[in-house]
Amino acid sequence: MLADLKPKVASIMDQSEKAVDERLAEICELLLNSISYYDWVGFYFKNGDKEELKLGPYAGEPTDHTIIPFGKGICGQVAVSNQNFVVPDVAAQDNYIACSITVKAEIVVPLFLNGENIGQIDIDSNTPDPFSEEDERFLEFVNEKVSQIL
Repeated sequence: MLADLKPKVASIMDQSEKAVDERLAEICELLLNSISYYDWVGFYFKNGDKEELKLGPYAGEPTDHTIIPFGKGICGQVAVSNQNFVVPDVAAQDNYIACSITVKAEIVVPLFLNGENIGQIDIDSNTPDPFSEEDERFLEFVNEKVSQIL
């Protein structure tokens, strides 16, 4: 199922007449509307020279977490570790920033440009432990396509 979305992701990224943020928002909407256990999809990017992430385009409920310091929460930890972070049960994480009481699981995959971690894609799910290795590989593909337009 996730593999079926790859051509759609590539097609959105190839729409060079659209602004980058517009294409990223379309990707968020596509994933939110196509994958039943993706309940919030968003991009965070390094905020200039600051040691923090700033919320970019997203789809789902509005969030108060528009700025996340490096090291804080799942997103902040990925900004430091440069590694994918799959959280099957957010309640079991000490360093978790709750966006919504309905969120049960989260996956964050870093986005690299020229070898530098410049941001990430963040997915929240209201389903316990829904993410697989297939999700990781798919989101790595999405980020690879995104890095080509940045």
